[in-house]
Amino acid sequence: MSFIQQTSPHAQGATDTQAVMRTVILATLPGLAAMVFFFGLGPLVNVVLCGLFCLALEASVLAIRKRPITFYLNDYSALVTGVLLGLALPPYCPWWLLLVGCFFSVVVAKQLYGGLGFNPFNPAMVGYVVLLISFPVQMTQWAAPQGVEGHQWLGLNQALSQVFTGAGVDGYTGATPLDVFRQAQGLTVEAVYQDPIFANGWIAGAGWEWVNAGFLLGGAYLLWRGIFSWHAPVAMLVALTVLAFVFNTGGSSSGAPPLLHLFSGATMLGAFFIVTDPVSSAVSQKGRLIYGALIGVLVYCIRTWGNYPDAVAFAVLLMNFAAPFIDYYTLPRTYGHSKPRRATEKAED
Repeated sequence: MSFIQQTSPHAQGATDTQAVMRTVILATLPGLAAMVFFFGLGPLVNVVLCGLFCLALEASVLAIRKRPITFYLNDYSALVTGVLLGLALPPYCPWWLLLVGCFFSVVVAKQLYGGLGFNPFNPAMVGYVVLLISFPVQMTQWAAPQGVEGHQWLGLNQALSQVFTGAGVDGYTGATPLDVFRQAQGLTVEAVYQDPIFANGWIAGAGWEWVNAGFLLGGAYLLWRGIFSWHAPVAMLVALTVLAFVFNTGGSSSGAPPLLHLFSGATMLGAFFIVTDPVSSAVSQKGRLIYGALIGVLVYCIRTWGNYPDAVAFAVLLMNFAAPFIDYYTLPRTYGHSKPRRATEKAED
């Protein structure tokens, strides 16, 4: 996450990386609050531990590289990575799983490329995908939300015991709305919505709709503050909505309805806190529109026809690969020129 990048001439303001990162962390609080309300203290434990692990790992690598530790930690980028990874992971993950995810996010995806500004892939999503592929059982154990059978509110001691020893309580996990929809092949949407996780919700599953609404609120706040431009998140959400509307024929085999796609899983977290990362995304406004729209297309395709119900992380990483290619063919207009320079055209001296 960072400030909006513009074509020249650049107007420098008081906003710096540290202030931007603090604002991003602040914007995650509505979504985090909704997660804690519906899923218990697990998401909060995830965020705190991932934040601490990311800071410790970044400090260790900086020490090995003989770089000033305090200077680089003060930009809060490692803390933001930990917060976003913690929000994306299932509640009450074992501590070692969090540590492995943070290691791949900070050490492999960020520091091995040179640190902030040099990473070609979103660090938090790299850590998430590594965990999802390597530890699929732990990564699918989402706690049942409040209002659904199987939900248990774990106190702080129980939550910490579950995280550090695995000796908390049994039988507290359940399927997510996207999981339920994928497993209900052959049923009508109305029949799928008889499942308790939908029956106890309004539009996209108990708890999940409020979590996504919280991240939508935080994203709107970031847009209002001018932390990033609207192009990538809006393009992603519009593309996802259009495809869901076009292909939805009333049966579960045709894909979930638009509102379920928008307000379930990591849709709003991805749209406003992951897709908007300026380091690993496209640079120009036209490029961001293409980048965001293609992420929306990939999210729908993977959710509907792929093997992973959520797919936001995979879609983002695939488009991180394509971002330089998009930038190459969407060069912005140079100041003083009437039209953009073509990618195959040499710049004038």
